[in-house]
Parts: sequence; structure tokens; C-alpha cells
Amino acid sequence: MNSEAGEIKVSQQELIRESACGIVEKLTSGVVTPLDLLDVLEKRISDVDGKVNALPILCFDRARKSATELMKKPISERGLLAGLPVPIKDLTDVSGVRTTSGSRIFKDNIPAGSDILVERLEENGALIYAKSNVPEFGSGANTFNEVFGATLNPWDTSRSAAGSSGGAAVALATGMAWLAHGSDCGGSLRNPASFCGVVGLRPSIGRVARTPNGKVDTTLGSVSGPMARNVEDVALMLDAMSGQHPGDPLSLPKLAVSFLSAARLGKKPKRVAYSPDLGITPVDPQVAAITRAAAERFEEAGGIVEEAHPDFSEAHECFHVLRAFDYVGMGALLRKHRELIKPEVIWNIEEGLRLTVEQVAHAEMQRVAMTARAVQFFETYDLLLTPATIVEPFPVQNRYVNECASKMFDNYVQWLGIAYAITLACCPALSLPCGFTESGLPVGLQIVASPGGEARLLAGAKVLENVLDLRRTTPIDSRGTEPGR
Repeated sequence: MNSEAGEIKVSQQELIRESACGIVEKLTSGVVTPLDLLDVLEKRISDVDGKVNALPILCFDRARKSATELMKKPISERGLLAGLPVPIKDLTDVSGVRTTSGSRIFKDNIPAGSDILVERLEENGALIYAKSNVPEFGSGANTFNEVFGATLNPWDTSRSAAGSSGGAAVALATGMAWLAHGSDCGGSLRNPASFCGVVGLRPSIGRVARTPNGKVDTTLGSVSGPMARNVEDVALMLDAMSGQHPGDPLSLPKLAVSFLSAARLGKKPKRVAYSPDLGITPVDPQVAAITRAAAERFEEAGGIVEEAHPDFSEAHECFHVLRAFDYVGMGALLRKHRELIKPEVIWNIEEGLRLTVEQVAHAEMQRVAMTARAVQFFETYDLLLTPATIVEPFPVQNRYVNECASKMFDNYVQWLGIAYAITLACCPALSLPCGFTESGLPVGLQIVASPGGEARLLAGAKVLENVLDLRRTTPIDSRGTEPGR
């Protein structure tokens, strides 16, 4: 590899398997350059992405131009990421790069400007080199669309990578990214992280500034957040993403202590709660057993683990209404392009258009009540632990999960209740790899903190990550249809 410090030999495999924090150290010490990393990624994508379809849109020319400009600055002035390449989810605008939202309606859309989030990352030294695949309009927790096709789970390519940040999670798991951007309304960062064996964090509303689209505040507060292969890397990216911005009136100022410092400090929680189901959903027995065993290992760090959860009994009704209300803004698209929209999205839009003002007001009151109960719950417990998803990765040809533990679901999102209940309560949450099923497929543990409690969340997640010590060979290569091989 060529670097500003001279000719340095670093193998591509060494770089691919390095952590994001380790890559930043190599960048700031001059061991590698941003251009070196782009070369490594372009080769890796060429070798791997044809098997999993995670990064369908590439923009290496744009990235190299940005890298060349960045390298004109002293290394100390290149931002937190110092030239680290990052893919952006294909729901978020990047100037001059296709942004399709996985929709045939927007398959040729090239925005002139970037989202606030992208601008913030680039200000902090990120190089945008790809867009990651998503379900159509980010709807449904299985990443497939009519523009680019399905993204496949690299642990078993016959299985789903979940969604909607499925492309991001797969890119991380296969060494095509060190960090990745995702977004989350009903689990879209947490579900794919669980299915792919990486870490995904949904921050509190306002922690990451974004460009308002349609409304200043989407009803459910879909938020952007970081994904990576370990907790410290997620914390690093959250530092690079967060901060107040005048273009987003809901955005929060940076905290005095960085999230990376909080993660590394590893403050141990004194009392944590575990719930297999939050009292609202069936769970596959194997997933429940794996996550319970992982949660109980907090005891090895000196914590008390008890089975408990806040009252989320209104979550399904509340989420159904508020999600549908957020789709009302797509009514014009439905009228003009109905034949180009998948049936699940049509159903959501039509559900929204049928809502009454009283239904929306009632759902908002339900959400306020659930949030208040969650805040009170966290006066007793430092963290809440649950399965991140209720099933192991399912066959990719299934559009969504119809049933679990002999329980049939009413619609295509109800199986996500264990994630969207936490969204409704305005809590930050992450999915941490915690074990494998008998089929050799990853399982994620959802770790939840009180609203605004990302520092506590990351510290606790780092403690458990150390205890579990699930050090395994990552990134993994695509495994075909033979799981656990």
C-alpha cells in the first residue's frame, strides 16, 4: 500500500478484518491513506457482492475525488473518521448519486444535494463510496425490491438479511464496509444486525440530525444510526453522526463526553431486566433460550438480572395507527403510480388514508403513556434486555414472517413488535450478537436504555460484549445454502 509516510506493506485481508477504530488509527498514523482503503473496498466488493447483493450503487469516482481533497489537509484536521469510507442507506440522499428508495418510481433519481446526515459524516472525514440495498421505501423487514433484487444473508444465502438496513448489515458482515449508516423506525437497524451478526444502534430521537422530509417530526420518529461489527466501532460512528444542526429543529447538541469514551469506560450496570417477549409477542423457543442465557451473563460482571418489563400492552394498536399515519404523505404516489408499488406499502397507505383524527390522537396518548411507564421502569433498572428479533433468519423468498410459535400475525409488520415497542417508548436500543441457533445462524440481544441514555447503553453493551467473548472470524465469506459450515 502507498501511504503518505512512504511504502507500507499492509495486506488487504488484514485491512478487511480490522476494526473501524483500528483503521482510523492506521489513517491517523499514516500507515494507510484513504485512497488505499477505497482500492481495498473496490476489490472486496468485486469479489463478494455478486453473492449477496448488498451494495448495488457504487460511487468510487466521487469517493476518490473527496479523498484527494481530504488528503490536502493535515492528518490532524481530517475529522473523527479521518478518511474512513462509509456506505449510505439507499433511502438517504447523497449529492450526485442515485437514490432509489428501492422503488421503480425513483430508479433513476439523482439528487442534487445531500441529506444533513451525509454532510455531517463528510465533515467528519467519511468518504461515501456506495449505497446499501433496502426494501421498497424501507418498508418490511426483508431487503428486496424490484430495482435491485434481494439482499442475501451471508451466513446462509437462502435466508433473509432482514431490513430495512439489510444491505448495510451484509456489507459489514462480509468485509465490504467497516462502518455503515442505517435507519430505524420499527427495528430497521436492530433486525438486520441480529440476522447478520453485527451491531446496530437506534439512537434517541434528535441524536442524529437529518433533513426533514414532508414533516419536521415524522410521527414515529424514524432515526438514522450507526452499524458496525463491534460496540466501540458503533460508538465511534455515533460520535461522527451526532450533533445539533439548524436544519433539523429536533436535533440534540453533542454531549460533553464522547460515546466512544463512554463505551471504553464500560460502566457496569447494577441491575438489568430481561424479558423474552415484553408481554406482547410470541418468540421462537430457541431464540428465547439463547438471549436469556446471554442476558444472565451480566451476573458475571456483578449485575443483578431479573425478569421484568414495562407495560407495552397497547404497542400493537398504537404502532399500527401511527405507522399508517406516516404513510398518508404517500397518497399522491399511490394515486399516480399504484402499479409500481408493492402490495404491503399500498396496504399501509390505504390504512393511513382511512384513519380518523380521533384514532391518531388516541394512539399518540397511548404512546405518551407507554413512554412514561418506560421512564419509570428505568428508575429501577439500568437496562432492559430482550431478543432483538423473535425468529432466526427466515427463508428469503418469504416476504415476511407470517407466524411464530404457532401464533399467526395480523399483518406484515406485527412480528416486529419486540422492536417497535421500544421505538414507541422513545428509547435508544441496539442489537448485540449473543449466540447462534442450531443451524449456525446469528441471534441478537436487544439492549435498551432510558430516553437519551446512549452512553449508558453503549457502556453496558461493551461490558456484555466482553463477557460473551464471541470473537469469531469476521468478516465471513458467503456460505451458500449450508448454514453453520
